[in-house]
Amino acid sequence: MTIPPLILVSPNIEKKGDEFGDLSISLSETYQQVLMGTGAIPIALPASVSRELIAECVRRCDGVLLTGGEDVDPRLYTRKLSPRLLRTVTVTPDGGERDLRELMLIDEAFQQRKPLLAICRGHQVLNVALGGTLLPDIRTQIPEAINHRRMDLRSEIVHKVRLTEAGVLAKITGRQSLGVNSTHHQAVGRVAAPLQVIARSDDGVIESMQLKPNLAPMLPFLLSVQFHPERLANRYAEHRAIFVAFTHACVVHREKIL
Repeated sequence: MTIPPLILVSPNIEKKGDEFGDLSISLSETYQQVLMGTGAIPIALPASVSRELIAECVRRCDGVLLTGGEDVDPRLYTRKLSPRLLRTVTVTPDGGERDLRELMLIDEAFQQRKPLLAICRGHQVLNVALGGTLLPDIRTQIPEAINHRRMDLRSEIVHKVRLTEAGVLAKITGRQSLGVNSTHHQAVGRVAAPLQVIARSDDGVIESMQLKPNLAPMLPFLLSVQFHPERLANRYAEHRAIFVAFTHACVVHREKIL
């Protein structure tokens, strides 16, 4: 019998917890349910910026999942941002600790060669961690773009994305196009050098990335998506397939190193 893989999940940070009003970690049960549904056990990353603790958490787990949330601090990828764009940015309420924690988490995932799945904010922070930039506000910077911030339909398909035939997302889903939900106002700008784009919406916004083929051996599995497949997985097999593939990669990698 296969031992369920442990997936280290980076949670969001809330301004106020229910019990004492302290800053609190927040992890939607939707992420947890879809991982458990594929045979994995999700474990929340503690709210710490200790490199030693983060490294140990990665060491004890079989894969890493980066989740959605507030915007990445623009100071991490640019020194020039107009006041107009700066007003559109909503950063985490913990003084940037989530950003720092996830940058270290990504670095440890690479150093320890653990499978990595990055969703929404995770897709963006991965690009920043590897040297890329973000578009702070799609509506301001790409006026002709479709509305990507459909918070009213966060669990519904609202537009299509075109998949690169040779990309891992096309191979996982068996699709050339994919219907997705969309709850973001930022997007990947300059793509980090190690990454390549494998899906775009019709307006050109980057919807998915993977490692370039020559760098693929750096990790057993890497996929980033701008949408939220965990909110669609219970109704759409192609979205559930993303988590099945990720969980399978975690199991295979663990068995190789044991």
